[in-house]
Amino acid sequence: MEIAPGIHQVDGVNGNCFIIVRDDLTLIDTGMPKNSAKIVSYIQDILKRKPTDIKTIVLTHFHIDHVGDAGDLKKLSGAKVAIHEADADYVSGRKAQPAPGGVKGLIFKILIPLLFGSRTVEPDITLNDGDIIAGLTTIHTPGHTPGSICLFDPSSKILFVGDLLRFNGSKIEMGPSSLDTSEVQQSIKKIAAIDFDIMLSGHGVPLRPDASVKVREFAKSLP
Repeated sequence: MEIAPGIHQVDGVNGNCFIIVRDDLTLIDTGMPKNSAKIVSYIQDILKRKPTDIKTIVLTHFHIDHVGDAGDLKKLSGAKVAIHEADADYVSGRKAQPAPGGVKGLIFKILIPLLFGSRTVEPDITLNDGDIIAGLTTIHTPGHTPGSICLFDPSSKILFVGDLLRFNGSKIEMGPSSLDTSEVQQSIKKIAAIDFDIMLSGHGVPLRPDASVKVREFAKSLP
């Protein structure tokens, strides 16, 4: 579906995969493994573009439901993969990924590798706070993972927040399974200072209108 002019979300991909359509295509996250055919179909059938039009794949953090098809899509398109430097070694496989505790932690450690195998991808670009990538401003928002980022598109006033926050249609929530809740809270307060119209998260539905006003209200409720 087209969320705003030139900003699309690929239906049926979890976590959410967004495509920015300009002269080139930019992907933000790629969902769980085995969704690359859906993403390619959307590009070809809905956008009437070619997979090789994807020039940049930006990953908001290293979790498999966001990077699952990055390697496949990189091979298919020749796109450059970008991620914050603090998450780069986890997504490349040079470091073992830290996992949350409890049942979800067991899934990360045991079931995901059994179901999907290795899904590592070598980043081409490592990002830092304030870097511009494909016209998007990188905002380092650690807590969910060490290198979690948000991406601000000034031309559309859209903020892509990864798993920092989510909107379920009725309320804003912190993303689950975060490694450091206190860091998450500080990161939310950081993005609350930005003026944006729409918030797009890695799960849930778009928050609009006046998304930044609502995020500021949520931030005020935090310790």
